[in-house]
Amino acid sequence: MSVTLRRDSYGVPHLWGDTVEELAYAQGHNAATDRGRQLELGRWSAEGTAAARLGPAYVAADRFARRARIADTARRCHARLDATTRSWLASYVDGVNAGLAETPVEHGDGHWAEWTPLAVFLARHLVFGTFTNKLWRAHVASTLGAAALPMFVREEPFGPGSNAWAVAGDPPVIAGDPHRTLELPGVYQQVGLACPEFDVVGLAFPGVPGVPHFGHAGSVAWAITNASADYQDLYVEDVRDGHARGADGWEPVTVHSELIEVRGADDVPTRIVETARGPLVDDGLSLRVPCRVEERLGFEALLPLLRAKTADDVLTALDHWVEPVNSVLVADTTGAVRWRVAGLVPDRDDTSRPVPAWEPRFAWRGYRPMPGGPVEGSRVNANERRAGDTADLGTDFAPPHRGERIRALLAAGTASEEVHADAWLGATVLRGLLARQPPSPPRDRILAWDGTMRADSTDAGAFAAWRAALARRLADHPAIAPLRRPTGFDPYFDQWTDPATRIGVALEAVVAGAAAGLPALAADLDALAAAALAEVAATRPRAWGETHVLDFPGVPVTPLSGDNDCVCAAGSVPGVSDRCLRGPVARYVWDLGDRAASRWVVPFGASGRPGDAHFCDQTPLWAAGRLIPVDGP
Repeated sequence: MSVTLRRDSYGVPHLWGDTVEELAYAQGHNAATDRGRQLELGRWSAEGTAAARLGPAYVAADRFARRARIADTARRCHARLDATTRSWLASYVDGVNAGLAETPVEHGDGHWAEWTPLAVFLARHLVFGTFTNKLWRAHVASTLGAAALPMFVREEPFGPGSNAWAVAGDPPVIAGDPHRTLELPGVYQQVGLACPEFDVVGLAFPGVPGVPHFGHAGSVAWAITNASADYQDLYVEDVRDGHARGADGWEPVTVHSELIEVRGADDVPTRIVETARGPLVDDGLSLRVPCRVEERLGFEALLPLLRAKTADDVLTALDHWVEPVNSVLVADTTGAVRWRVAGLVPDRDDTSRPVPAWEPRFAWRGYRPMPGGPVEGSRVNANERRAGDTADLGTDFAPPHRGERIRALLAAGTASEEVHADAWLGATVLRGLLARQPPSPPRDRILAWDGTMRADSTDAGAFAAWRAALARRLADHPAIAPLRRPTGFDPYFDQWTDPATRIGVALEAVVAGAAAGLPALAADLDALAAAALAEVAATRPRAWGETHVLDFPGVPVTPLSGDNDCVCAAGSVPGVSDRCLRGPVARYVWDLGDRAASRWVVPFGASGRPGDAHFCDQTPLWAAGRLIPVDGP
């Protein structure tokens, strides 16, 4: 086997293999040696075996993985892969197992099955979709009433998000940044993958071969954002005596029990139930997702993406994609720039909340056609609702602020690297609420502020302090208090149904929609805003970066600019914590004229090993909005 590993000055691996299979082996081996514990934790999470290694804190997540049938779905999808993809995937897994044998992970047995990469990918993305929002909407409707639902419609907290833009020209440019919950080590690994067939740089998921989301293959480059499409359904199931009530009557269900082993505690028996719609992920609620229905996840696209030479090649590869549903931008050296939505979105009646399994109108009637077309000038995707594009595919979209700001910056000729770092925040609704208050030093100061969430800005700090105080008061208001009642869902889902978190991230929507949704709350908005201003007036002014920080073990505490709805989307939860919990997990600029001029950065570093020189050496650059060359200096 002839495999070469070269690292640039930031420790980013650039791999060479004489064949596609050798290169896959090398990528798997490198992922295991650089990110071994991350890989094994991903496997345990997918298999529902984390508690056996790490203790009782992981029981709830293991129970969800077992109930959702993640490992079983991965096995089914793997069985349907074409022979070429299976062989390539097997080489990657062989490399992972060899790397884990050389660098063992504590509590790990170091054995991956050929289907494990599919399970790792699915486990990371199953809660990336919309079904947790449906649980939240069910809770809001049952406690506050359906009229309150619009107050909370926005991008899911700690869920998917991204910016991406394409600028047509000679040459075209594609740039962007995926937004996810920040993890250490980071969720993406920068990598170069080359063999006689292709030479690609891109961002890989450790544990998954290739570069599925963001790559530059020399003559073509691609990027994705989450399309905010609704492709997951929750059904209320009536299960009795081994049968479930479906649209055509009573249907048999499958039932078995599994034992979750728990390190240092008693094992936990778990009942696994599956109806014709899907597995029960909670008592009485089944989850239906395209990948289990079709027994395809989209891995058939991964190797063709690496081999792509043109924009059309990329779009053809993505015909195989299933989930998550993505908005794609692609450009090539001929100047062609294209966009499309990739994935499967079911065609059915409104399922924005859990719906009765026995109602025929909620059954799937096939899949929606996916839009796409050429790009002229420029195009921006920022998870917002777009007519003629994503608008008809989903319910929960990001506010339009990020997309509008990027379009304005590009129209002004701003370079992509500067666009990434832009920290301007509109906050129009909250400013309007402030403007109704009597003049006071904190009120006047915030209204005079330029709206930029810079780390060194005490004006931004004053706004953030007032916003947080307002969010806490809203969460404590009697009209909102019913949201604190137990949801009745499995405790695993508490992270998606916490009222304080939901109010904090949807604060502008809550304020804007209070009049229609909760008139009693709307009547008190001015008083709540005034009390929040009084709280700010009584405290020491602090710069935004004093509280808005990147704070992870082994990484220097780093002040950050940006905010949830800024282009620089370093997000926090107003009223809960200013600590940055979610944000750009990578940034990139793909130059189609000269790939060597392309640039990227991640929040931490190339290595997943604490103490390694490249564990967090990119953090200062990421925090400052700077990028590094893709081929290293």
